[in-house]
Amino acid sequence: MPTTRRTDHRIAVFLSAVAFLLLLVEGLSAQSTRHSSTFNHTTWSDYGGGPDSSQYSALGQINRSNVGQLQIAWTFPTSDDNRYFFNPIEAHGLTYVLAENDSIIALDAHSGKKVWTHRPDPHTEIITDRGINYWESADGRDRRLIFAANHCLQEIDARTGESITSFGTGGRVDLKQGLGRDPSTLSLVQSTTPGRIFENLIILGSATNQGYGSAPGDIRAFDARTGKLVWQFHTIPHPGEPGYDTWPKDAWKRVGGANCWGEMSLDVQRGIVYVPTASAKYNFYGADRHGADLFADCLLALDARTGKLLWYFQMVHHDIWDYDNAAAPKLITVWHDGRKVDAVAQAGKTGFVYVFDRVTGKPLWPIEERPEPRSEMSGEETWPTQPFPLQPPPFARQSFTSADLSPLIGDPEEAGRFRRQIDASHDGGLFTPPDLGDTMEMPGNSGGANWGYVADDPTNGGLFVISMDLPCMLKLEREQTAPASANESVEQQGHFLFESNCRLCHGSDLKGLPPAIPSLVNVGARLSKEQIAATIRQGRGPMPGFAKLTDADVESLIAFLSNPSAVLASPSSERSSTSPATDPVPGPAPDYNRIHYLSGFGFMMTSAEVPPIKPPWSSLTAYDLNKGTIKWQIPLGEVPELAAKGIDNTGFPFPKTGPVVTAGGLVFTATRDHFVRAFDEQSGKVLWEKRLDAAMQGMPSVYEVDGREYLVVCAAAPEVTDAAAQKAIRGAYVAFALP
Repeated sequence: MPTTRRTDHRIAVFLSAVAFLLLLVEGLSAQSTRHSSTFNHTTWSDYGGGPDSSQYSALGQINRSNVGQLQIAWTFPTSDDNRYFFNPIEAHGLTYVLAENDSIIALDAHSGKKVWTHRPDPHTEIITDRGINYWESADGRDRRLIFAANHCLQEIDARTGESITSFGTGGRVDLKQGLGRDPSTLSLVQSTTPGRIFENLIILGSATNQGYGSAPGDIRAFDARTGKLVWQFHTIPHPGEPGYDTWPKDAWKRVGGANCWGEMSLDVQRGIVYVPTASAKYNFYGADRHGADLFADCLLALDARTGKLLWYFQMVHHDIWDYDNAAAPKLITVWHDGRKVDAVAQAGKTGFVYVFDRVTGKPLWPIEERPEPRSEMSGEETWPTQPFPLQPPPFARQSFTSADLSPLIGDPEEAGRFRRQIDASHDGGLFTPPDLGDTMEMPGNSGGANWGYVADDPTNGGLFVISMDLPCMLKLEREQTAPASANESVEQQGHFLFESNCRLCHGSDLKGLPPAIPSLVNVGARLSKEQIAATIRQGRGPMPGFAKLTDADVESLIAFLSNPSAVLASPSSERSSTSPATDPVPGPAPDYNRIHYLSGFGFMMTSAEVPPIKPPWSSLTAYDLNKGTIKWQIPLGEVPELAAKGIDNTGFPFPKTGPVVTAGGLVFTATRDHFVRAFDEQSGKVLWEKRLDAAMQGMPSVYEVDGREYLVVCAAAPEVTDAAAQKAIRGAYVAFALP
């Protein structure tokens, strides 16, 4: 009997083990199915179409032969006057969009009918507005949408829109915590770009700020169920970490940036996350951060489970041009030197494409370090060389002289002003250091490739880059620091704060350079005081927040913005800075941690609000990365006012849009000239186009429900002209499908 009992026990243990293994296999199968569907590019449950950020769909129902038959399947109005460039995602028959005063809305993926709405506080909460993340458990029972609002990571139930209060503390993870700084001094941490989901992790970058004293750009991974921090990579290294000696001592305590505000990519099979980083801050003057400044302006390869650094490459040493890496690294397999290579390609603001072996980080083609001009600014020490890829060729123009001035500038006096300014500017190429005079920057700090601008075809080594040629004229000025005077009006105090913090971008006349820099004319009539205060505090889009401003400062600034004529009509109200405005700084050994120079982004625009360089102002370039060559390059879009006069092939300025490639041999993109187009992947020929009621930006989405393929675009962008930018935007999400 004892022997029988032992045998029965062994059988029971064996059967239990078998049952456990079956459950384990079932769980792994569920997890594998979720990953394989994404890997096969047949769903759009991730921002950009998949964890690899390919912006590619393996669906081929819509193809070269039938794309001309596309028709509108459904529309969903945004029902407010806000601008949107949201990339919709789809999972289990629901399409998720941002609309109705920044609410997350679930739509029936077949019909576009609303299923539920998650509504934030429209006055104070600003949700990640380029896209959100979707996570589900291995068994598919737990489905969540993950996003940030007010610098807090949050989650809602993907089936109901209800907040998940068990996540973090009361449903929130404060992203300002754990950065080695006093959270109350940090104005901007939340990025408008979503992170990446890997297994049960949400991997995040951040937006930090554009100014001195901004947050460090640590890359962090949180548990998708609990919100607990799992790992953290310091992009401004701490003592004992690699790269620490490329900064001044203890720079991590005071210098900010080196962040990923753009798009990451995941090699799910290898467990590697590829992270493109931005410049250190301040953008245009680096006397307080001597050195190469690792890991700013790098492509990082990190272990997705631990955050361990595997390899890196720095595209710009000691960046003082705001040449951030913003576009997603593209994971692509190519033939190179007679063998297949898993590669990663990074397109930059500089107009270059850098291509590396995905595992080792070795460049596929030589990258040459070349001597570059040294800065003559007091305190500044530029790096002596910069890297130049020898192949593939650049996708954007990298110089702008008066010989390149646009013939479309109709006013001879205006053309003459541009010519004189260009001829008198400092121009030593891509890496000319800014100083107290005009310094040419081309393709400009908002030119080249930006977020969403790049897609790839993983089946054939094709890379597709949207780019913008937007020259900039940089000019440094001393920061104004004069204290307020007791006999000044609140509007006058606000005006000084505007001049110190906002003028270099928005201009003394408050008109900005729409759409890159919005006009602030009549902003008090368009936004509530709470909305203006939230934007000043937190920033929005490319605009940084200003945590250093007190509540009284914000009140004064709002008072000026609400009634600028009270000050601008009175020249006697001008107040000068107590800081000297000349260079070099007098006196012995100045402390450059306290002396700050500022520059606007310097966008050069004509009175017609287009760049002064010859068209095209935006382009779509197709590369064959098996050969490292350009297959074709075409202007992207038209300027309607010019096209009406027979002037075409200009490209549309400020595209702010992304291409999507499909197995049907098509490249889709929607632009701000109101057109969504389909291009032939092989030739660049336009095969179909449709004009919509509103301008478009962001990238389209492609998904299939019950055997029908849909293309969804977000048509809710502001017009380019300043006058139109003040008008209401009647936006909508528009889905196309075959009859």
